[in-house]
Amino acid sequence: MSAEKFDYITHYKTDAEEFDYFEERIGPAKDEERRLHEIILKQIPKKTNLILDVGCGSGWLAKSLVKKGRKVISLDISKINPNRIHNELNSDNHFPIVSDSFRLPFKDCSVDCIVASEVLEHTFDPKGFVKELFRVLSKGGRIIISTPYKEKIRYHLCIHCNKKTPENAHLHSFDEKILKSLYESEDLLKFNSIIFGNKLLIFLRSYVILKFLPLSLWLIVDWLANKIYNKPLHIVCIYDKKS
Repeated sequence: MSAEKFDYITHYKTDAEEFDYFEERIGPAKDEERRLHEIILKQIPKKTNLILDVGCGSGWLAKSLVKKGRKVISLDISKINPNRIHNELNSDNHFPIVSDSFRLPFKDCSVDCIVASEVLEHTFDPKGFVKELFRVLSKGGRIIISTPYKEKIRYHLCIHCNKKTPENAHLHSFDEKILKSLYESEDLLKFNSIIFGNKLLIFLRSYVILKFLPLSLWLIVDWLANKIYNKPLHIVCIYDKKS
């Protein structure tokens, strides 16, 4: 889908105004989100000092890292979420930025690590999005992207324009092969992916018990569940840039 057909700037500015990204989730969704965040945090190199959070949402990344003395840039296309995060944190290590992710206001090779969690599926041009992230990524840096895994995109008929509209504004569905193909330039050192989450475990509301497990043990249970019922929900992919 082209930018001309999808006015993403207006859409996501309105989205931030109409929906509360800070509302606490409950039940399986809360635990599912917590595990996703744990996996992403585990992929951030320990020595990384400056992290860019593209499409920052509720600011969970900044809230997790700023208190540990690391610097986080919370970037969004609307000023509402970055400013609210900044007011809540009140820290010199946090930097709220309002920008289009396809035109990042940073110099080439200037950011150590970039996280884009649950953003890629919303972009009209995934390849262009990843290319722009690589432009600002430091040599030896890392990009961490999470997205639904092999999502079946559902459409609804919009009552305003009478056109098919994708549910949750998800424009694309990804697996590890598609994600790897998004960036294959010479400065890519390696690509890795972690596939996890299981529909059956969520249906059975197993989080009531599994929420007490540390991430390492939870991943083993999750892996076994997907061996029995192969319906994973999420993928986190890691792109490492050459030094």
